[in-house]
Amino acid sequence: MFQTELIEKCRNNDRRAQLKLYRQYCSAMFCVAKRYLASREDAEDAVQESFIKVFKNLHQYREEVAFGAWLKRIVINHCLDRVKKEKEKLLALEEKYLNAVVEENGSWQVEDSVTPKMVVRAIEQLPESSRYVVMLFLLEGYDHEEIAQIMGITEVNSRTLLFRGKQKLREILREYKVV
Repeated sequence: MFQTELIEKCRNNDRRAQLKLYRQYCSAMFCVAKRYLASREDAEDAVQESFIKVFKNLHQYREEVAFGAWLKRIVINHCLDRVKKEKEKLLALEEKYLNAVVEENGSWQVEDSVTPKMVVRAIEQLPESSRYVVMLFLLEGYDHEEIAQIMGITEVNSRTLLFRGKQKLREILREYKVV
């Protein structure tokens, strides 16, 4: 069955098609949710709740982007909403930093001895405010405009948080004696 046909059946409330679509994407979306939420249970709940939202709003999906990319964005937004609800304020930045202009050299290169596992472990140690921006930028591939929109911050703030996150990431990796 072609993807467009499967999506159309889901739009018509075909439960078998919905289950098939769910099974097709649930593992990948769980991995995405797990990056943002601390516990496995929270990530599983977020995936379930995201799929419920997707099936209710499937009529809004326009095939201008891949379904997986559309779904991924919904899962990420849902996870970030959950984090925001748990914390009174996700980002607690002083006014002076909001207006700071940050220059980036754009380099994310690390020593060959750095493994992806080390980078993920280092990202998990970042402060929440910069962790999510680093994850959206580095792991998900979003640009500052998209990150600002997703997180409800300015592009300048996104750049600032990415800059700080990158600096802290280097410090953490230096502690591993690899950078």
